[in-house]
Amino acid sequence: MLEMRPDCERCGIDLPAEAAGAFICSFECTFCTECAETLDDRCPNCGGELMDRPSRALNHHAKSPPSSVRKFKP
Repeated sequence: MLEMRPDCERCGIDLPAEAAGAFICSFECTFCTECAETLDDRCPNCGGELMDRPSRALNHHAKSPPSSVRKFKP
């Protein structure tokens, strides 16, 4: 199951699990749309391809909660 990380690792913007607009690599490094475009859809951590992250419906959050651990480091 995906962690559904709550923020962009590059700029820190919130990326709610139930919303579109997040991109992930195979290691689940997570970036917003703007940062993914700036990175030419390549993960700066592993070099992998950044793909659209699927959203998780709110009604599944209680049983399968998204991560609350933020990865952005200013």
